[in-house]
Amino acid sequence: MITMRTSPHAVDFGDVRATNLAVVLRHVRANGPCSRADIAAATGLNKATVSSIVGDLIRRRLLRETGPSGHRIGRPAIMLALDGEPYAAIGIAVGSDHLTAMAVDLPGTCLLSWHRSFAEHAASPGLAVAAISTLARRAAARVTSQGRYVLGLTVGVPGLVDGDGVVRRSPTLGWRDMDLRGELVTALRQPGYAIAVDNEANLAVLAEQRYGPYPEATNLAYLTGGASIGAGVVVDGRLLRGNRGFSGGIGHIQVLPDGPACVCGRRGCLEALAGVPALIRRALPDLDVDVSLALDIQEIVRRAKAHEPATLDALAETGRWLGYGASLLANIVNPEVVILGGYFAPLTPWLLATVEAELAVRTVAPQAGGCRIAPATLGTESSALGAAARILDHIDAGHLPELPDD
Repeated sequence: MITMRTSPHAVDFGDVRATNLAVVLRHVRANGPCSRADIAAATGLNKATVSSIVGDLIRRRLLRETGPSGHRIGRPAIMLALDGEPYAAIGIAVGSDHLTAMAVDLPGTCLLSWHRSFAEHAASPGLAVAAISTLARRAAARVTSQGRYVLGLTVGVPGLVDGDGVVRRSPTLGWRDMDLRGELVTALRQPGYAIAVDNEANLAVLAEQRYGPYPEATNLAYLTGGASIGAGVVVDGRLLRGNRGFSGGIGHIQVLPDGPACVCGRRGCLEALAGVPALIRRALPDLDVDVSLALDIQEIVRRAKAHEPATLDALAETGRWLGYGASLLANIVNPEVVILGGYFAPLTPWLLATVEAELAVRTVAPQAGGCRIAPATLGTESSALGAAARILDHIDAGHLPELPDD
């Protein structure tokens, strides 16, 4: 097999093997239980190659045989399904006032879901690293006590994160040029599994793509709804990262030059107008916005259900600005769906009409069969779940783990 660059270069056999491993693993994920013959017929790989790959995946405990099929004429076929029981992937999402940790196995079974207060740690990088590493260490201890092998840890952060895991800027947390990955590697004492740091919106859209109701969608966008607004974007089935990994900073696009002050230091950013803290200030002027975003959102939902005019007006204004932000995504990347995530999701019944109306006015492409708005299906844990899914995606790409005793 030859690929053309400036001159012909043979493709490494390991690359071909990894590609074929990925094809088989993804087919079983989507279609299992299925037989080796089913895989060969659907993927175009020859039967010998499929048998060799399946043998490797069974040895690594990524696939398992479930027994013969009882619905075939002639000799029963041995069916295959995802295994992955010996493995766990850990994800941690860093919020302005809390940490969320999740661990999942390869088929997506949730092994743990923890929430910890973080407000008193966020302002100090040292305290923040200590809190995150302590939670990671406890999560790893929990899954290893169950006889599982930790594949890796990914930490999601609101802000600009480069490819080396350095948080270049997080206005929400007040961090700048913080080598979070390096600090965690040191704090966890070279734990023996991979550690990565990524933007929370990127991880949330990966979670929705993998576990949400959009298995056929190859173009989708996710708007975070926490202390900040970010966008995770998947284009043609791949996460859009940009030149240095800084794509998705939609919250700090200036949309109203003389608008309210933003945490980034400018005025009139989308985040300052449509963000959850901005909504809380409009809807709950009598409450302290810094107490708890979750509790404040619960109060807004209560008042909205009671049809309180001031609350409904605040939600309508937020919806208009969110529609503005969604139209930017619709006009630039043309997604099939824009997902309202985080704390926007429980507010969707009151946001949706105004978001859609603004989107219709501002979107250039025809609406028939075009972009639609939908609430996130994974709740406020999507970034943590996506952080774990990021590790599993690496396996799905054909980069297989070895069990410790292999």
